[in-house]
Amino acid sequence: MTFVRPGYWLTALLWIPAALLFAFVLLPLLQMTLAQSPTSLAAVAAMPDVRAAIALSVYTALATTAVAAVLGIPTAYLLSRPSFFGKQFLEAVVDLPLAVPHTVAGIALLFVFGREGIAGFLAGRYLGISFWGTGAGIVVGMLFVSLPYMVNSARAGFEGIDPRLAKAARTLGATPSQVLARVLLPLALRNILTGMVLTYARGIAEFGAVVLLAFYPMTAPVKIYELYLESGLHQASSAAVLLLAVVLVSFVLMRFLIGKKRWS
Repeated sequence: MTFVRPGYWLTALLWIPAALLFAFVLLPLLQMTLAQSPTSLAAVAAMPDVRAAIALSVYTALATTAVAAVLGIPTAYLLSRPSFFGKQFLEAVVDLPLAVPHTVAGIALLFVFGREGIAGFLAGRYLGISFWGTGAGIVVGMLFVSLPYMVNSARAGFEGIDPRLAKAARTLGATPSQVLARVLLPLALRNILTGMVLTYARGIAEFGAVVLLAFYPMTAPVKIYELYLESGLHQASSAAVLLLAVVLVSFVLMRFLIGKKRWS
């Protein structure tokens, strides 16, 4: 990508909205963090239910990311191909969860994955899996809202590959599956990993779609909301800072792995 360096005054002007954006994101989080005392953080961190909720959020977000990769990468590859009948409709379906309020998504998921829903009934009868009030239900809620990030990021990676590379591999005797595995997937890997990070981040933060399908066991966002209702802002903000720290560490680690030169 060619980057054209702007002039001095243009750079200064560009930094004004950029600084406002950074302040808008960072100031509330910094204010909430600085308002906590070590004593209050230690007290909330010592609560077994808070630790369990944060651990459950991390575990289910990772499981959601794995499922999203299995479903999303093939979908992204298909949608990156030249136009075919119904492509625009399928692209709209992929993006639809971005426009659906998450409480509405939770209600809709209940009709399919609830105890009386078709998927919930069949999974319970033939697989012994229940989505109502279980980790599986949490993954379903996270997956619904985060799949667009996985699909769109991976699709951008596939679309950015020069088609002449695939044609060259084919002329050298590679089969279509070999081209996909040895040429296209490695070249799109950076975008795929970015999609996985975004999926993880969106999943671990999800509240609305999860709380309706699986209020118990509580994920960290649900537990923070319960603490806010029970004891007000004090304990809830301390738990929020703990979750923020866990998310930040895992997010930085994932970004570091993606940014390593070997993925470029």
